[in-house]
Amino acid sequence: MSLFEILQKASECSPENEAVVCGKNRYDYKQLKERVDKLASALLSLGIQKNDKITIIHRNCHRYFETYFAAAKIGAVLVPINYRLSGEDFVFILNDSQAKWLIAQPDLVSCLKDKKHELPMLRGIILTDSTTAKNWPDCLLYETLIEEAQSKNEISLGIADSDIAQIYYTSGTTGRPKGVILTHKNNSAHADGTIRELKLAQTDRWLHVSPMFHLADAWAVWALTKVGATHVIVPGFEEKPVLEAIAKHKVTLSNFIPTMLNLLVNFPGVKNYDFSSLKLIMSGGAPIAKEVVKKILEVFGCDYIQTYGLTETSPFLTMSILKEGMKLLSFEQKLQFMVTTGRPFETVQLKVVKKNGEEVLSDGEDVGEIIAKGETITPGYWGLPEETTERIVGGWLHTRDLAVKNPEGYVTIVDRMDDVIITGGENVFSIEVEDTLYACPGVLEAAVIGQPDPVWGEKVTAVVVKKEGERCEGQDIIRFCKERMAPFKAPKKVIFSDELPKTGSAKICKYKLRKTYGSK
Repeated sequence: MSLFEILQKASECSPENEAVVCGKNRYDYKQLKERVDKLASALLSLGIQKNDKITIIHRNCHRYFETYFAAAKIGAVLVPINYRLSGEDFVFILNDSQAKWLIAQPDLVSCLKDKKHELPMLRGIILTDSTTAKNWPDCLLYETLIEEAQSKNEISLGIADSDIAQIYYTSGTTGRPKGVILTHKNNSAHADGTIRELKLAQTDRWLHVSPMFHLADAWAVWALTKVGATHVIVPGFEEKPVLEAIAKHKVTLSNFIPTMLNLLVNFPGVKNYDFSSLKLIMSGGAPIAKEVVKKILEVFGCDYIQTYGLTETSPFLTMSILKEGMKLLSFEQKLQFMVTTGRPFETVQLKVVKKNGEEVLSDGEDVGEIIAKGETITPGYWGLPEETTERIVGGWLHTRDLAVKNPEGYVTIVDRMDDVIITGGENVFSIEVEDTLYACPGVLEAAVIGQPDPVWGEKVTAVVVKKEGERCEGQDIIRFCKERMAPFKAPKKVIFSDELPKTGSAKICKYKLRKTYGSK
């Protein structure tokens, strides 16, 4: 099935159901499909052929949504780009992906004005904002293309399940971004899995708040459309507008990065908003502290699921959905499962294995690497056959995430392989320390890294953002941790910062923290 057929069927089955709410723009499924049909025809008229690459640099918007489907309709490969990257990264991705056209917001790509000579394969740029487009000679306008296009319902290009639908470039926290390939089948199978796992329905209203260039949100484009649900789109994450959008548009569910949720539940006056429409809050993209989960349940008053996955897995690998019998457990007992990374997502086989390939014991202590295989796993990395061979062995994707597994089969990530701190010969998993730090009353955000130490090899170091108005000192935080965990795991040093560096998907970027503080 071509991904475009998802929209086509939604427009046939639910033509008058509200499809998109984006600022002042509202479209039902019939209107949305008409816009996508015209955009697809316009792209064909520009000479875009099957398998050509179209890139997009844009904040969340209905045009982003339309571009996903239009590219899928004509068999082009969409390359969503993190708009927070540098001009050099833009140039690298545009060239590496062999992009023919770029769809963009003018203010996000001003750095490319003087770099056209560095983009030999790029044929043109389509801008979505006509008010600033006058400063861009020779560029086309998105809405003008749609207005002038002849709608073509039937475009027969012989799109196969195995054809590439998107190339997602990783955020580049460990070096140059690399392109992760996802096929039409990867996306479609993942959509079917989330519909069944989350019991998605036409009455649902999803909030696109995580960036649409990232799989933390992009999977919902396909899954929610497949059931004819409503997409509520906000440009990006700001606490007040997000809380207002949930209340005003009766949002039923959404997926947030943990740093977003932490800021939302600590936002002044958060309890004054109406969250009665919410049935589910999901967290993904990074580990989340138990104390934050408790506050999410208190503030939003709805179900909570922790998710885990990678760009390479479309994205979900696990969900902390409670088994039927667990619903009778006490709150504290249920919470113990809700804050795990979760049990395997239905589309994948998942193992936690040691270096010798043996599976870990299901005792919650034996540590191994998560590996997975299934129809939602990437076929590989764009133009990187050696990296593909290294990461996908015998059909199993090696995630480089370390985890334990409990007797019920729920896994819990303890760290990334690159983030483990070895101090005095002992392994310290940064996530465990961070979980304790988030329970400290004065801590708003925290990340743990290792710093070189002449005695211990590495010393556990916490980089902390205080809650506004709090006066806690480093020794207070160290003492708090030592009272709750083995002393060798507790931070030996606390660094206070006004903010923590984030990736484009709002995850805390430890690569940058190590670069800033790693040798101090």
